[in-house]
Amino acid sequence: MELKDFFFRLPESSIAQEPRKPRDSALLYVMKADGTSIHSVFRKLPSLLEESDLLVVNDTRTIKARLFGKRPTGGKCELLLLRPLETLDRWEAMARPAKRLKTGSSFTIGGARVRITKELEEGLREVEFDGCDVEQLIERSGHVPLPPYIRRKDEKGDRRDYQTVYARQGYSVAAPTAGLHFTGRVLRDLEKKGLEIAKIRLDVGLGTFRPIVAENIDDHRMHSERYFVPEKASEQINRALKSGRRIVAVGTTVVRTLEDQGSRFGGMKPGTYESSIFIKPGYRFTTVSAMITNFHLPGSTLFVLVSAFMGRERMLAAYRDAIDSGFRFYSYGDAMLLFRK
Repeated sequence: MELKDFFFRLPESSIAQEPRKPRDSALLYVMKADGTSIHSVFRKLPSLLEESDLLVVNDTRTIKARLFGKRPTGGKCELLLLRPLETLDRWEAMARPAKRLKTGSSFTIGGARVRITKELEEGLREVEFDGCDVEQLIERSGHVPLPPYIRRKDEKGDRRDYQTVYARQGYSVAAPTAGLHFTGRVLRDLEKKGLEIAKIRLDVGLGTFRPIVAENIDDHRMHSERYFVPEKASEQINRALKSGRRIVAVGTTVVRTLEDQGSRFGGMKPGTYESSIFIKPGYRFTTVSAMITNFHLPGSTLFVLVSAFMGRERMLAAYRDAIDSGFRFYSYGDAMLLFRK
């Protein structure tokens, strides 16, 4: 299919610059398996699910991955950390200005020396931090990696807002935004209803937000991302699959993790893996029956994924309805609950 088939018109006024507060006051667009849709509010999520459902969340932690440095000439530079390599001293990162940051060049960030060790494709670099505690440096000097469509600098409140309430470990460069709407109240109400919750971890990297530039989406190649399936989550999901219960994925990162596992093993197998799965129309889903997700960018791999899940024409119609109805889009925007046939 052609990339142009996944574009839609989005007014700039529909792009959320701040999250709704409280988190669970976000609007929720519900697309049912029978083809009907309703408008709701996220705090009502427990009433829209069944007690037999298994909810799967991504408990990755978003780090302050944007770092600003100074070159020996006095010029400024910027790193967006994507993922650690063998140790926390070595990272894959997006570097700017890429033309000035060649192999062997160095600069300082927060008093620490950083060296470019390898040039990769499209402005990517392997970098090495010299003689510092990198986690402390990130915490002290890093900035919350708000996406470019949020047209402001990160603020103190973003450290809390751009993190799920159940974030635990990991090194994500962007938040798994479908999870941002959950509050302690919603989680308690889900548990009171009897829903089981499983936790996996995919560290969000370039594969999630890298744009499609090929005219034909079949020519796009995903950047691999690392994920981890704990023993407990593996048992929970396999048990649900065996008994025919519905699996509800919170976010596209969870969908890709579960479907990558399903396509490899026909179920879940605990461990750490790398995946570059690209889900597009024609894909046969093996594991996920429903999903919670935000509203995505036109022509993105994420919009292609939800189009594969629900059908392209139906998703385009739903997005038009959401825009006309005042739903807010992207990371700090509102949510969708999608039930696949």
